[in-house]
Amino acid sequence: MNKLIHENEAGERVVRLSPGKRVLFLTKDLELIRRQLRGEVDLSMAEVDPADLLDDINTDTMTPAWVCFRHRPEDIALDAYAGLLDESGERVFGTRALMDGGFEVIVSGKRKGTGSSRETAPQCEKWSGIGLVIAHSFAPIHERNNLNLGQLMAGYDVLERLQAGEDVPLENLTGEYDPITRVMLESGGLFPFAKMYAAGEVEVPVPTTAARPMTMGEKILASKVVGAEGAVSLQPGDVCLVKVDGGYSHEFTTAQVHHFLGQEYGEGYEVKNPSKFAIFEDHLLYATGVERMKPFTADIETLRRLQNEFQSHTGVRDYSAEDGVSPGICHQVAREEFVDPGDFIQATDSHTCMGGGSNALTYGVGATEYAGLISAGFTFVQVPESIRFELVGELDAGCTAKDVMLHILDTYAKREDTLDRVMEFGGPGLATLTPDERATLCNMATECSAKSGICEGDEALAQWLSPRRGGRPLEAIAADFVAPDPGAEYAGGVHTVDLSALKPMVAEPGDPTYGKDIADLGDVKIDIAYAGSCTAGKADDFEFYAAVLKDALDAGRKVAEGVTMVVQYGSTAVRDHARDRGFDAIFREAGVEVISPGCGACIGCGPGVSDNAEQVSVSAINRNFRGRSGPGQLYLASPLTVAASAIEGRIVAYTPGMFRSPVPTA
Repeated sequence: MNKLIHENEAGERVVRLSPGKRVLFLTKDLELIRRQLRGEVDLSMAEVDPADLLDDINTDTMTPAWVCFRHRPEDIALDAYAGLLDESGERVFGTRALMDGGFEVIVSGKRKGTGSSRETAPQCEKWSGIGLVIAHSFAPIHERNNLNLGQLMAGYDVLERLQAGEDVPLENLTGEYDPITRVMLESGGLFPFAKMYAAGEVEVPVPTTAARPMTMGEKILASKVVGAEGAVSLQPGDVCLVKVDGGYSHEFTTAQVHHFLGQEYGEGYEVKNPSKFAIFEDHLLYATGVERMKPFTADIETLRRLQNEFQSHTGVRDYSAEDGVSPGICHQVAREEFVDPGDFIQATDSHTCMGGGSNALTYGVGATEYAGLISAGFTFVQVPESIRFELVGELDAGCTAKDVMLHILDTYAKREDTLDRVMEFGGPGLATLTPDERATLCNMATECSAKSGICEGDEALAQWLSPRRGGRPLEAIAADFVAPDPGAEYAGGVHTVDLSALKPMVAEPGDPTYGKDIADLGDVKIDIAYAGSCTAGKADDFEFYAAVLKDALDAGRKVAEGVTMVVQYGSTAVRDHARDRGFDAIFREAGVEVISPGCGACIGCGPGVSDNAEQVSVSAINRNFRGRSGPGQLYLASPLTVAASAIEGRIVAYTPGMFRSPVPTA
């Protein structure tokens, strides 16, 4: 149980600060953080302006990739916040700084825990002694990971009362949650709750919501409620146990899953329906080729070994690399091979939501939650709210779905309209986007701090799925499509996005929400152009890269001198498609480096990463947090923009025929 929870003289459960323990404020003044860590100053909420606190602290900052090479939480906590760097690139938190500071509360600003779903982020706090996390708001997966670990969360008003010496009733911190989440949090997290459920000490009743029009996400969950007899209706806030159709983990996360299951259930633990679940070797294949990752070779080999142990023990699907070549990035391979319309999929990665492009409800969870659901075959869900985007019009030749998402990030995510909601995409404009482009929309829902993204199904999706499902008839696939009911309610509203009005965009370095039209960007010279990742390593993305490069070659142009362009396939199926289309020859002739499938530079573990802070990259990946893909400045852009910029040597939007020499004038 959380050490901040006590029982007062009246027998009431309260939260109370411990004598001698401290509160750490993560301020925009990094030197002030250092002074707190050194014990030179202690602050109170009454004297801190929330506007001075750090917003958008992402999970890469809390536990950068190299820290995640460890699988035991107590080892991860040694380097908590190792990714928080000052302007010179120096760490603000040294090794053991948080652990040895005597802190039990940590305070930050808006959208705490954006980015990757890595549970290592809240683990680094918990195993450093933090029991209460204070913020204006939390990214949904990060909030769920805190709940699963039994970490209390609250707003600034609660901290001010605690620092004034008040005992705050526990219900003031947990009362906003449903009764089941409250029990889980107050009992210390998911595993204690699971034991109580197995012992019959707590029940999760089937919701009794009256029949109502439902969104796509609500309908999928309603069809899988455990214990339901007949049709069930759900509404946001309902709590239920839900059958999970499938899921997966990768070598960054599987070791923890294996470790936790062994700890909780012994070496003989079992996984329900192993054929529905999978492991992937995709994230770290190229890590040891990156100079700054070489010291962690032994840790990476340990993660691979433990993943192999897990797969051998459980019999889940095996997507390990063969002869050093991965079958592909988990999200791309999953949609190619086993994510189907109407599915509910959970996996240990924030971009699991990419599967929503196939009319499924998919989202990432932490290692604790994933271990619990693969052991039980179901998971605990609180039905999320939804927000709908009605797409109209058609993108112009220089735009892709990536530009749509950069627009949504800059417009809706900034004001938190998408926060913790399922982003539903539909409307006549959706039909103008291919299934691969729809996958891009859903993939980047997590950058919007949304719960997930999901697209309506249609004939184009059925035609894409059919050959990948053994020639399954189109009618049979269409029969599984889930559509929103007329009159469905959207707490986040219904928003029309006119695709024809969008312009090519970039996200400026630091965060995906810092969007700007390329026309307003100015002259930004580049050193690196990276084309790959789950977001931009699909077949249609390679059609974009090849079209731009072929256009350049026809005009006698190649990748600009001094620029390195790397393309990386999202899967072996994408690689084969590209080769069949002759794209490999185009890439070679244009001076592009081509590498086998994997995550690579997207997580700083492969060719395409920057080497120093002065280098500038334009990348088709999904997030550009500081240090994410090397120490340089990282701009996010569409596949078209990345390829065109590689030719020009600076960030430019693509226009067909742009590389031809202008006709001389008299």
